[in-house]
Amino acid sequence: MADRDRQRALTTQLQTQFNAIPSELPHDRINTLLIPAERLTETLTFLKHKAEPRFEMLFDLSAIDETERDGGLTVFYQLLSLSGNADLRLKVSLSAEAPVLPSVCTVWSAANWYERELYDMFGIHIDGHPDLRRILMPEYWEGHPLRKTHPNRATEMPPYQLPEARYRSIMESYRAEDYHEPGMSNEEMILNIGPTHPGTHGLLRLVVRLLGEEIRDVKPDIGFHHRGAEKMAERQTYHSYIPYTDRIDYLAGVQNELPYVLAVEQLAGITVPPRAQVIRVMLCELCRVASHLVWVASYAHDTGALAPPFYAFREREYLYDVMELITGGRMHPSFFRIGGVALDLPEGWHEAVQGFLKRMPAAIDEYQALLPNNPILRGRTRGIGVLSIAEAIDWGVSGPNLRACGLEWDLRKRRPYSGYEHYDFEIPTATEGDALARTEVRLEEMRQSLRIVEQAMQNMPAGPVLSAEARYAFPRKEATLQDIETLIHHFIAVSRGMRFPAGESLFVTEAPKGMNGYFVVSDGSENPYRLRIRTPSFPHIQALALLARGHLLADLIPILGSLDYVLADIDR
Repeated sequence: MADRDRQRALTTQLQTQFNAIPSELPHDRINTLLIPAERLTETLTFLKHKAEPRFEMLFDLSAIDETERDGGLTVFYQLLSLSGNADLRLKVSLSAEAPVLPSVCTVWSAANWYERELYDMFGIHIDGHPDLRRILMPEYWEGHPLRKTHPNRATEMPPYQLPEARYRSIMESYRAEDYHEPGMSNEEMILNIGPTHPGTHGLLRLVVRLLGEEIRDVKPDIGFHHRGAEKMAERQTYHSYIPYTDRIDYLAGVQNELPYVLAVEQLAGITVPPRAQVIRVMLCELCRVASHLVWVASYAHDTGALAPPFYAFREREYLYDVMELITGGRMHPSFFRIGGVALDLPEGWHEAVQGFLKRMPAAIDEYQALLPNNPILRGRTRGIGVLSIAEAIDWGVSGPNLRACGLEWDLRKRRPYSGYEHYDFEIPTATEGDALARTEVRLEEMRQSLRIVEQAMQNMPAGPVLSAEARYAFPRKEATLQDIETLIHHFIAVSRGMRFPAGESLFVTEAPKGMNGYFVVSDGSENPYRLRIRTPSFPHIQALALLARGHLLADLIPILGSLDYVLADIDR
């Protein structure tokens, strides 16, 4: 059955069986239906277990405050069928006053944190949730930041004050959690790790329940990095938000920019010139290598190997010299533009990329010898933190962590974008699903990224690097100096911002840590009405307890590090 016919048949079945109401296809062409809240749980259960195709993964769950449009709240469930390579978006309309939803934690384990985020950011009560409390903001925070009524800037709020009595009250609740949990036996104890532990690579707190040295449970406490990247998008123009994307997974550079600009280009129907697409792919794969190099260095340090961090950061510096030559930036280049890239390739770029490609294969062989081939590291990582394919999908795991379980799922192959279908490369997988398998997959991914970079370098097409659609693209500086109409367009675009079509657009790419998606909701103005960022690290850290239970305390940091997360990717 063709995809469109299968989509139509599923829509008809959901209409007749669950009272679903189909909506007009958004710009991303994802089948979207409105579901009554009282039929939500049974609808999602059907879609996961019995539908054709089955939607095995809860890819994302969030909401839109509609009070400045139609009123109320819209909660959306973004579902992914890996077996059928299909998407489905379900929406539920709620009142803005005292909104309530049933929990779907019994359908997908990954729903737990997403539902807590709904409660925290929008004030939506989740009926039946096993642990409903704030997740990104502290418990004493007043208001729900992603509501339209919540201030957008700190300057719109009174100065924050924390009287001593209030401070002591807050600290008392943390101390109580550190020493006691309901259901604990007298032989068990609570160990607090972080939020400034060197093994957590940022402000992450782990509340670990132990019986002797055996891990009984782990509760990650996130939110320390929370900077409101989604909220800030609502006061930025579509172009001026690009630098903010680099700071989400701040180790992946332009890999953050790509899904955002692709989502906006999809929204506006912008065609990107071929040369710009190849430049994007080349830089994205260089940033994949850069991200994996940081992981190699930090994971080696986590497991007690002191030499690899120096070697990995050495190669990373060579790579950043190439990035700096091409983009003018290193970690956060802000180089992609809606419609292409900021600048054409500079003189000497080919030699610089070629020099880096020449030195990297031997370096990766060094990492292979020092890490997965090292008997000490193998002993510490083989058989720990094991994740099956079914568990990975249930928890929303993607990227190398999913492929290490044996599932060959990579969007560059399954849903090629930016011309990836024209490149010859392999998708590394493993079958063990443990910490060592995740290590081996990432090292092989670096080799495959080098193959892609070399092909991009050798087959770089000629032509422009920015879309000629003047309505959405910035004109070149030389053109503004010769034509008054072009100068006026540039002045308006920079000062006020460009208006983009009303609608919705989701685009997901294969980032170094997993599937990274930007969901843009436009009301036709110069600013996004809502911007949702679905990051891979958020569901990965949620699954930490599953991986760690039953292991020893000494295994916790090797398990944690093997997930390759970054805190800003979790807290957004």
